[in-house]
Amino acid sequence: MSGPEQAPAGIDVRVPSVARMYDYYLGGKDNFASDREAAERMIEIGRQMGNDAREIARANRAFLGRAVRELTDAGVRQFVDIGAGLPTQDNVHQVARRHAAGSRVVYVDNDPIVQVHARALLAGDAGAIAVEGDLRDPDAIFDDPRVTGHLDLTRPYAVLLVAVLHFVTDDAEAARVTARIRERLRPGCHLVLSHIYAGDADDGVARSGQQVYAATAAGGIARRDRDQIAGFFDDLDLLEPGLVPVADWDPQAPPAAPDLKRPGILAGVARA
Repeated sequence: MSGPEQAPAGIDVRVPSVARMYDYYLGGKDNFASDREAAERMIEIGRQMGNDAREIARANRAFLGRAVRELTDAGVRQFVDIGAGLPTQDNVHQVARRHAAGSRVVYVDNDPIVQVHARALLAGDAGAIAVEGDLRDPDAIFDDPRVTGHLDLTRPYAVLLVAVLHFVTDDAEAARVTARIRERLRPGCHLVLSHIYAGDADDGVARSGQQVYAATAAGGIARRDRDQIAGFFDDLDLLEPGLVPVADWDPQAPPAAPDLKRPGILAGVARA
């Protein structure tokens, strides 16, 4: 994107978008100056924490691909990607179909720019659709006629909350949302989740990062510890290798002791 004339009506491109910042981390071009400036500030803050925001974003994207691969191997053929973000390489429907032809996907996001790009990408694709929806209202998503018309929710499906739940900054609200999603999962369904992890980050540096995200359209980002993130999987069975740094989540790799001191993203996949 090169200017406001390319933005959908009603979008203030002076306000950074977390989806477009993520696109920038991944090397994409669907972002505006405000997104790039905010992302560069986070990259600098990440350096102070001893990590690289771009590297973490790539690791998170790779986790998404590995998780979808594992789920297709387990027989899952339906996916609901909530907070899908902007299209990039190896989107959920592309990974799923590479391993299981006929897989069906619903992408959900409340960002109008994401909707425009997703629908353009999926034009003519009968197996994947994009709908507008808000993570904070799971029932509205699962009861949406477009979703129920595209997926058979009486059969196993996977819900993906990949690097999105930390934008629900109220802890009670995040717990309510994930509890309701778990209630909607039938036996054989899965929850795929990754979440920003505080680790041993310096409080002052971490607060600087929170201030950057407070100025975005999302309104903030939550710092949560491992126990809080593990609670989002309550009553589900975590698959190996458990809840680990996102780069370490790979059931096909030899087990390794995770470094839980370094801030970054934790990831896990669980079965109902």
